[in-house]
Formats: sequence, C-alpha cells, structure tokens
Amino acid sequence: VLGAVIGGRLGHVLFYGLSYYLAHPLHIFYVWEGGMAFHGGLVGVLLSCALFAHRRGVRWLDLMDFVAPLVPLGLAAGRLGNYINGELWGRPTDVPWGMVFPGTHDGIPRHPSQLYEAGLEGIVLFLATWFYSAKPRRSGQVSGLFLILYGFFRSRVGLVRQPAGPVNFR
Repeated sequence: VLGAVIGGRLGHVLFYGLSYYLAHPLHIFYVWEGGMAFHGGLVGVLLSCALFAHRRGVRWLDLMDFVAPLVPLGLAAGRLGNYINGELWGRPTDVPWGMVFPGTHDGIPRHPSQLYEAGLEGIVLFLATWFYSAKPRRSGQVSGLFLILYGFFRSRVGLVRQPAGPVNFR
C-alpha cells in the first residue's frame, strides 16, 4: 500500500505539476488536496514488490501473480472516489444515464466514465483474475492477464473519457 501511495503521489508531482511543486516543495506532502497518478502508483507497487520479493527470497512474478487479483478492488475504490469528487468525468453525451458534473461549469450531461472504469477495471477485472488464479498457472500468467485486461478496459473507457486538462493549484 505504501508503494502505491508514495508512487502515486510522486507520479502526480512529476507528471502533472513539477514546476508548481518545485516552487512549493512542502505542498508535495499536502495529500489531502488531492493528486495521485495511477502510473506512478503502479511503478511504486512494482518497486515495493520487487524489494519485498528480494528480501523474502520469493520469485517476483509469483508475488505479482498473488497480488494481481487484489489490485482491481483498489482501482475500483479509487474510481469511486473520483466519481464522488466529481473528477475525471467523461465526454459530453446524450445517453439517458449521462450526468452533469458541477466541476465542468457547463451543464452538459457527460459519461460517468469513473463508474465505467470502476466496473470494468474494478469488478470485471477482479472477477477475471480471481477465477483465473483459482487454478495453478505458470509464473506470470495471472499478472499477464491482469495487464492485458487492464489495458483493454482502460483503452475502451478512454474513448468516452474527457482528456485531463491542466491541474489547478491553489
């Protein structure tokens, strides 16, 4: 968990606000103001798992296969948090379940892409990796399935997700 949080925060700092954080270095620690990046969290988890595997004498891919079915539940929780906070909304739509997000300031219904991601990258990915891992597999197969399905689901939702704009800092 610590690898995900530290990596996620550092990913946000490096990729979305480096100049701001260089000018305000103490704000790196202001996690209550938001700012996490999935790709930074992924790198943090991979590195912390590599360190754990090395110290315990466990094969890294075996550890990744154990961890992979658990990750989607955390992803779902994060996307539900994005939904509750009104972040990372989708593109404008005319589907009946389109939602108006206050942060857009335009009153246009949009895809609730956070909920799509919570469902696909969270629930569906959890079920797929959980049931696939129930039978013994060669090392790396469960984590490989996770990566393939995550990439597929993320790319599908990306078709209706509004691209992230500049980060607003106080």
